[in-house]
Amino acid sequence: MPSPLMPSPAASVAQVSSARSSTSVVLANGVNRLEVTLKLTTAILALAAGVYTYLGVRELLNGSPTTVFFAAVIYSVAVSVGIYAFWVFMMQFMPHVTSAMGRLMMVGCMLLGSLMIVAMSSWLNASALAGAAAIQQHLAITVQNYTSDLDRANSQAIAAQSLLPDIQLASSRFAKLADAERAGSLTGTSGSGTVVQLLAQMSTQLDGLGQQVQESGKRVSALYEQGGKSLAKMRELISDRGPIATRSDAFATESLNLMGVIANLQQTSVAPAVRRAAASLSAGFIAPAAGGRSGDLAERQTAVVGKVEGAIATQAASLADAADKILALPRIEPTRFQTLSPAEAVLRYAGDFIPSWAGAISIDLMPAVLVLILCVVHAAIRREGLPAVSASSLTAADLVTALQIAREVEDARRAAERRPAETPTEAPAASAVEPAPAAADENVTSLSSARIGK
Repeated sequence: MPSPLMPSPAASVAQVSSARSSTSVVLANGVNRLEVTLKLTTAILALAAGVYTYLGVRELLNGSPTTVFFAAVIYSVAVSVGIYAFWVFMMQFMPHVTSAMGRLMMVGCMLLGSLMIVAMSSWLNASALAGAAAIQQHLAITVQNYTSDLDRANSQAIAAQSLLPDIQLASSRFAKLADAERAGSLTGTSGSGTVVQLLAQMSTQLDGLGQQVQESGKRVSALYEQGGKSLAKMRELISDRGPIATRSDAFATESLNLMGVIANLQQTSVAPAVRRAAASLSAGFIAPAAGGRSGDLAERQTAVVGKVEGAIATQAASLADAADKILALPRIEPTRFQTLSPAEAVLRYAGDFIPSWAGAISIDLMPAVLVLILCVVHAAIRREGLPAVSASSLTAADLVTALQIAREVEDARRAAERRPAETPTEAPAASAVEPAPAAADENVTSLSSARIGK
């Protein structure tokens, strides 16, 4: 006999069953109350996705403004309807599929639908959210490339300026030798003869080459300053607050000017001229005939001219080697600016705009979380057991039917209560007419009793 302080096992089972039924009823009532909220939330999210899809697809279409407007509206409406219908279908059917294979197929359908939503909407949403910033990123990277190209072109152009000291030193050397020969330091005879003229001529040629190098330096400085102004204008366009399309067009114009500046810098380099001048100094040297009146002076002049020729060849080889090193530098191919649409820019620089991508995808796939919540709730309802009928789930027709059944049960109960009161008054007559055998089976009812019961 169970202790009066401890509940019986039947009572415990009844309490657990009642608690589970109460929990399942609460969950079912919550699902019913939130049904409108779920659909409204899904509709708002689908509408938001459609709006951002419209903003994104509008940048990709070409044609008249009217055509672009209607085409973008139709596409965005189709996207909104498709997203709403897909998630409503998932909310309606997926929570009620209980078999493992069915659940697996529904999950596959949800993944496939999510991929299609990302393909037709999410990347356009990201374009609307971060398209302008992505284009600015593209412009900023292009400016960095142009700055590097301009600096390299300027470095190569002014590299020839490093040859100027050597040229000036050689020119000064030949000029001093000419002055020394006038005093007779080389041939032993003073005067302005053949050696002096040769040395003065070499000095003059090198002076001319040095002037070319200096003029080239001035042109390089002017071109570099012009390129710097173009870069400054590009940076202003990047930081401006105007429409990104207008700024991108102006940026393209400045990029063409800058490419021309870089090309001119490469053509302005004086290194090829130095290389040609060095070659002409050595290969084009023609030894003059000795002009001395005596044979001894002529021989000495010829010997000095030979030494001058060797010095010229050495100086020409030095200049040629230095010019060859400059010319061996790789030619600069300036970056060509490519105009991008916001969608293309977002795709190219997707790694720099992960938050925007996350927001764009979340707008489209947020209902997936609601679908999973519904699956969990319906699984809990099935596991804990939902009563067949609850007061909140009765309709008017169910209530009328229940009242009719209740009246019929009440009438049957009252008839059963009146029946024992009528039976004793009719019992003697029945016994006089046909007495029941004493040994009759208690499960056999006599004909008269059956009639009386009717």
